[in-house]
Amino acid sequence: MRFRVMIWAFLVLAALTAFPQQPPTLTPDQALQRYRESKAATLRDDFGELGRYRAANAALKAPALSENRVVFFGDSITEQWHLDEYFPGKPYINRGIGGQTTPQMLIRFRQDVVELHPRAVVILAGTNDIAGNTGPMRLEDIEANYASMADIARAGQLHIVFSSVLPVHNYTPQAQMFFAQRSPEKILQLNRWLKSYAAAHADCAYLDYFSAMVDDKGYMKKDLTDDGLHPNATGYKLMAPLAQAAIEKVLGTQWTAGTALDWKALLYRTRPIMGLRTWFVDSR
Repeated sequence: MRFRVMIWAFLVLAALTAFPQQPPTLTPDQALQRYRESKAATLRDDFGELGRYRAANAALKAPALSENRVVFFGDSITEQWHLDEYFPGKPYINRGIGGQTTPQMLIRFRQDVVELHPRAVVILAGTNDIAGNTGPMRLEDIEANYASMADIARAGQLHIVFSSVLPVHNYTPQAQMFFAQRSPEKILQLNRWLKSYAAAHADCAYLDYFSAMVDDKGYMKKDLTDDGLHPNATGYKLMAPLAQAAIEKVLGTQWTAGTALDWKALLYRTRPIMGLRTWFVDSR
């Protein structure tokens, strides 16, 4: 009898180990915590990830006098966008970094945007702030970081394009986590602020991806993304002419000193960035 029990136990164990064990399902909070742990060294040593494009920036030649250089500045949605395929022949530069939030982008704005001497910058951000990639973020603080980037761009005589935060969906299994971390209502609220800011500033345009990509439920159209967050080829194909129209709009606007922030007023201006204070003291 004892021998039979041992044989039975052995067979059960063999059957269980013959099948791959499924990883435990993470909650959205657990997934976020795991992501933040995976980025701990980067967030500690180079919070803004200034090193990411340092060599590429140093190798980039100054634009020609007639060149309408534009920097696309953002997170993974920008990083994964192959600009040379969707804007052939255009002097457009990609400075997206996956996972980034607006406080990180604000830190690297001078190095990855202003010092590249573009005529305009297209900023697409906010979704990772709402998700909490670098910690909880109030909408007011996200908005303040956008405003600070616009201040720096304006001081550098750059035209500004604020892109709407893209909608998200939960129509596929891989979309569930991204959707749970990003409140559709907060996306709407942030987009309202971005649109309002652009309307109040002549040197800034609002690029409304959201309205073109949202379905009747308020989610991203299923065919535009596979994971509910990042556009696929169809999504980027829809976005490209919208971006080009916004760029042409701002480049067709005459930049004058009257639209610029007084540089002396900015000289010792400070803004909180995740508990830090940064001073902008270099003039152009």
